[in-house]
Amino acid sequence: MKGRLIGILGLLGFIVGLPLAMKRETVTASPASADDRLVILSPHNESIRKELGEAFALWWRGKTGRSVYVDWRTPGGTSEIRMVIDAGFKAADETGREGIGVDLFFGGGEPDFAGQAKAGRLAKLDVFDDMPELFGEGGVIPETFTGERYIAAEKDWVGTCMSQFGICFNPDFIKRLGIAAPTEWRDLGEPRYVGSLALADPTKSGSVARTFELLVQGEMQKGLRDQTPESRDQKMAAGWEEGIRLIQRMGANARYFTDSASKIPHDVGQGNAAAGMCIDFYGRSYAADMITSNGRPRVIWIAPKGGTTLSSDPIAVLKGAPSMALAQEFVKFCLTREAQRLWFQKPGTEGGPADRALHRTPIRRDLYDAETLALTTMPGVNPYEDEGNFTYDRALTGKVFNTLRTLVKVMCIDSHEEMKAAWQAIIAAGMPEDALAVFQDVSKVTYAIAGQGDAGLDSKDTMVQAARMKELGEWFRANYREARRIAETKGARP
Repeated sequence: MKGRLIGILGLLGFIVGLPLAMKRETVTASPASADDRLVILSPHNESIRKELGEAFALWWRGKTGRSVYVDWRTPGGTSEIRMVIDAGFKAADETGREGIGVDLFFGGGEPDFAGQAKAGRLAKLDVFDDMPELFGEGGVIPETFTGERYIAAEKDWVGTCMSQFGICFNPDFIKRLGIAAPTEWRDLGEPRYVGSLALADPTKSGSVARTFELLVQGEMQKGLRDQTPESRDQKMAAGWEEGIRLIQRMGANARYFTDSASKIPHDVGQGNAAAGMCIDFYGRSYAADMITSNGRPRVIWIAPKGGTTLSSDPIAVLKGAPSMALAQEFVKFCLTREAQRLWFQKPGTEGGPADRALHRTPIRRDLYDAETLALTTMPGVNPYEDEGNFTYDRALTGKVFNTLRTLVKVMCIDSHEEMKAAWQAIIAAGMPEDALAVFQDVSKVTYAIAGQGDAGLDSKDTMVQAARMKELGEWFRANYREARRIAETKGARP
């Protein structure tokens, strides 16, 4: 028993300590000299960590006279962070230990925070009692917007800024392809993009997984708006299938699926890809940094028409936080005007970041006044007045977040070589309908089967999940091989 306990404690230490320590970055006082210490798990990039960490240290010193060491830990994207938190709390439960040695989870998608809240791992936030003027009737942070939740119902997480998922493209590459600039997700499924799209693996990134969900829901909402005699259920099912098929076409056009979402706008700017999926602040950052010698942008970012929402980027205090009171103060700081201005002001402006623009949209409504906007990198942007979004309907796709991320892996990533070969053969043969029908057969993942979460792909039993992934993987690969055979037969005819 003693040996088992030691082993569990060792596992906990390994999971929470060593892998994270390898990517630690000190941006404030050193651990030895600081009066206080804060440990934050975050997928945020270096610029965000530096600006927010140093601004908080100054704010904390001004408020208390004490120094603070902000210990940022970055094991990867939100998917990797979720695994670290899950493993840490599992080990803590086994040993009876409180917490995992981490104070805050900061940044990522709302689904990952909702999952941790459901597991009971988040502490109630003091900010709702201490800064009530920010919330409720007349508050500057809404509970929901575009159907997305900005404040947890149980008050255990809150949004700090907003994110929008869209398309980045290289205007020169698009011109060489002889096509118009993309305006919606459907454009990226066009055959002329073959071999020139850059996409990311949704199993590695919560934000990318959310993008695929919004893409599918956008197709479902378009279907529901059609004035046709079909029932609502029929329209939902048809919209779901069109969304899955659009993902297939985009996957077939992709050069690759990267583990790093930030690689996409970089490759687009370098001319290695025509376009790709991209979160707004990555797109805006690369658009600002990658300019031709005559001042033309190498990267342009757009929000696809009718295909995206404005989601929140939350923060939460983990239960058992070593510095609970300090962690609660950090949350409050993140919602102050001085912290919120850092998200979108130009470096060097009064109240702006010290070194680099962050290109993000604050969650507080009261910062989108003309005087403040004039100091920002996006003077014409007010997300609260953007009419190009749709309102997210949780009932349509709210239960398929994990299903979709695994389905994309099975359908597009694990089968990518077969998929690309089939798609290229279909294009070469003039898009024969019978080959297309086989290529885009999604009858094993219809809305009735997977639209509320696929039982196999979402199973907690890894053996059940692996079996379902194997079943679907073999089926899709067989379809792609058959579609290729049909297309090549058509193409071989005189």
